[in-house]
Amino acid sequence: MTEPIAARSVTALESRLELSAPATPEIMDLVHVMLEHLWGTASGISDRDRVRFEMSVIEILGNVVEHAYAADNVDVPGHEGRRFEIVLGVTDEALMAHLADNGLPTALDLSGVAMPDELAESGRGLALATAALDELSYERVEDRNLWDLLCLRVSSD
Repeated sequence: MTEPIAARSVTALESRLELSAPATPEIMDLVHVMLEHLWGTASGISDRDRVRFEMSVIEILGNVVEHAYAADNVDVPGHEGRRFEIVLGVTDEALMAHLADNGLPTALDLSGVAMPDELAESGRGLALATAALDELSYERVEDRNLWDLLCLRVSSD
């Protein structure tokens, strides 16, 4: 676990995009649409920043959808089910995302994340996101996994 970072401030931005939805594979398409809307409303974001931020958001969300509920029994009456929230925002200095889910906790040390063997069929998502972002944090607070992503903007020249 790492300490929460400046990206958590995305939740206080006046012009932010928010979504709360079931954590299913189908939701990935909606998050892509959210990102496209973000690119359409914010000017001057370089292609480099778009690619590294979008790839990181989708990789982290993919991990949430695939792993956070691996042992979850969603058929239990009264169970709130697989849910996640995402908040996206842009400032003049950064692209930020905050993801929260009600999945299983994970023992994760982001400082030790590395690319797997080239023959591995999975396990690259966190390594790619860690390499692409300026800051990435994860923490467990009460019954929620919290992910914060920060991508400092480079000049669009």
